[in-house]
Amino acid sequence: MIVARVVVLLVGVVLVMLTLASAIKTVVVPRAIVSRLSRVHFTGFRRVFDLFASPKRSFADRDRVMALYAPVALVALPATWVVLAIVGFTCIFWGSGVDSLSDAFVTSGSSLLTLGFHIPNGVGLIGLTFVEAGIGLGIVSLMISYLPTIYGAFSRREVLVGMLEVRAGSPPSPVELLIRYMRIGWLDSIDEDLFEPWEPWFSDVEESHTSQPSLVFFRSPRPERHWLTAAGCVLDSAAFVSSSIEREPTGVPDLVIRSGFMALRRIADFFQVDYDPDPAPTDPILITRAEFDHVWDQLAAADAPLKADQEQAWRDFSGWRVNYDRVLVRLCALTLAPPATWSSDLVSRDRP
Repeated sequence: MIVARVVVLLVGVVLVMLTLASAIKTVVVPRAIVSRLSRVHFTGFRRVFDLFASPKRSFADRDRVMALYAPVALVALPATWVVLAIVGFTCIFWGSGVDSLSDAFVTSGSSLLTLGFHIPNGVGLIGLTFVEAGIGLGIVSLMISYLPTIYGAFSRREVLVGMLEVRAGSPPSPVELLIRYMRIGWLDSIDEDLFEPWEPWFSDVEESHTSQPSLVFFRSPRPERHWLTAAGCVLDSAAFVSSSIEREPTGVPDLVIRSGFMALRRIADFFQVDYDPDPAPTDPILITRAEFDHVWDQLAAADAPLKADQEQAWRDFSGWRVNYDRVLVRLCALTLAPPATWSSDLVSRDRP
């Protein structure tokens, strides 16, 4: 019996330590550190939600289901920590001499939830109740600070996503965006108006969506909006401006493309999404030459100042797009992004 109590006590200590490590990695550490416990928690919830978001259902129905996935899983995460801490301390109390598992469970629950209706005998066991009560208060405190941080990052992300609808339509389209800039005479100021604000946006999203990965699955307030399709529209617009629009080079579209594909790749790395980290400019992309030519013709009809060499423009566009082509589409598939031009609409073409 003594050996069994010692083994159970050690199991309880390990379980409590794993729970604390998960809470600290998820909430406190300001970098993308994978917590296996949190990953299992979110993966389990995703499988449940996938049952109700079958591909056989309409996108509107799937969107309504998946809009609840990240918030529900996030709110349930501290409950998982609490349950595991109670189980862990139940093992510790029983291993430390509490007569029965039921008494140990009551003592653990009373201590962690700071109810205080059950006080064990002995200074050592009472000390354990203080430790457990402190852990319980710590988990609550972490979540009080955690949720505002999550929703603050979400709000920052959605400001530019919402503003893009005015410029690129809904769902966003790079050709629609460029034609609108042509019509209002803002093509010469597209760097300052569009690309420059999106460069820090990509940096902010990279930091927030890797340190708080549940944000990746938070959907926009409107079903047709999505942070990934907005990012894809901006990146494609920058690639088209850099490759196909006749103007003095500024380097601004090039920088926003680089900041964008770096952000998407690091988010993909966290979720173990497969992609080529060093593609050649000549590697194939999911967009066809015919689709590029169709956009070219639309812009030509709108009197856009296109470069003379269309063939070279395609090669340059493809050389930029290859840096984010697969990773963008695969993240769209992971998050069930709404249909949009040259991003989520290419999921069926991708063969990882």
